[in-house]
Amino acid sequence: MKQVLTILIILFAAASATVTASAAELEVAAVRSSNAASQITTDGVVEAVRQTIIAAQVSGAVTNLPVKAGDSMKAGQMLVRIDGRAANQQAHASQAQADAARAALQVASKDYGRQKQLFAQQYISQAQLDRAEAQFKSATADANAQIAQAGAVQTQSGFYALTAPYAGRIADVYISNGDMVTPGKALMAVYDPAALRVTATLPEALLANLAQGQTITIEIPALPVAQRIIKLNKFIVLPVTDASTHTVQLRLDLPAVYGLAPGMFARLQLPVRAAGKDDVARLYVPAKAVLRRAELYAVYVVNSQGRPMLRQIKPGPISGGEQEVLAGVAAGEKVALNPVAAAQSR
Repeated sequence: MKQVLTILIILFAAASATVTASAAELEVAAVRSSNAASQITTDGVVEAVRQTIIAAQVSGAVTNLPVKAGDSMKAGQMLVRIDGRAANQQAHASQAQADAARAALQVASKDYGRQKQLFAQQYISQAQLDRAEAQFKSATADANAQIAQAGAVQTQSGFYALTAPYAGRIADVYISNGDMVTPGKALMAVYDPAALRVTATLPEALLANLAQGQTITIEIPALPVAQRIIKLNKFIVLPVTDASTHTVQLRLDLPAVYGLAPGMFARLQLPVRAAGKDDVARLYVPAKAVLRRAELYAVYVVNSQGRPMLRQIKPGPISGGEQEVLAGVAAGEKVALNPVAAAQSR
């Protein structure tokens, strides 16, 4: 620890070689202690609740592409048409086979009816009636099979015209007219702009401190000034923790705001519950009093003789213009507001 502080002193003194100040002239501030609720600031991203990749289910060439990225779409609107002439011909052939099977079934049905009448009048034997019944059942099964086959072919022919699954916007188009596509190939991405949310990640250690039911402030810097601040009072924590980063994901549903789009950067201020009587008070110092070199954080603590002493700290989140200190200082201690001047005055 002594070696680390020595290195920090050398670095800070070198960086402030042109600054002169005496210990008496140092401006100081007391380490503030608070049990009041504070906030956690974290970054997030806007994403669509409903975002879909439109993909091909059949092979063929793109013959019609009436939309482009950024267009609005209505539910059921045609987005892509793939060459399906061969499939249409196959559908017609299958339908003709189904019609033929129906006709054969009608003949078998009438013949079976006549055979039953003749058998009732004892003009034919039981064996002849059984053969007529078997022919009728065979014709029925064949007709059902042909009708089902025709329905399957007709359904498959519908795969050549891709339509919008819901009303929304085209996020991106990955193909052009004439491109060959295969089953599973992504053709375009669409989303519903009426249902957006902000997703953010938070260390699992801070999860227990979050306060439900209080105002959450979301800032979207990409929006106009009058629209960029959104206030909510509800968030959802996904019940799964990332094992590699030990973080949890938070989701906040956004109201309809003009100009919002998936992928936008968002800054969240999440309320932290107030400390109870058994909780340790939270300590804060002015953010400008904190020095940082690589992964080391430190402040100059001014002792009772007025001498600034460099002390390493463990930082917490920044709230407004204050830096929370998790370890390294005590409540009421004085810290230099100008670390460079403090380093020079030593």
